[in-house]
Amino acid sequence: MQLRYKIWLDKKGKAFGKGPSDILKRIDRLNSLNKAAREINMSYSQAWNLINTLEKRLGFKLLRREVGGNSGGGSYLTEEARELVRKYDAFMQEADRELKKLYQKYFDQR
Repeated sequence: MQLRYKIWLDKKGKAFGKGPSDILKRIDRLNSLNKAAREINMSYSQAWNLINTLEKRLGFKLLRREVGGNSGGGSYLTEEARELVRKYDAFMQEADRELKKLYQKYFDQR
């Protein structure tokens, strides 16, 4: 047997988890929601809807958007989004360690 799990934050529906964390990290790296969506084979409209849904559930903006211009615009993480990703990553690392310990305690008693 192997330990498998999924953890997400819920606020009247899925508010944050591995997928949203991943796309926010890609947006941060690429400065583009469109490019981040393409990297994970998601349509721009799906990505836009995901961000909007998450912002509504979380109660704060995740992205600062700049439209067009000579540089072509872009999407940038807000400070709240950066902090959420940082906290979620730290939480998941600690949760992973603790869940592995519990798995070993109860199931992997070699």
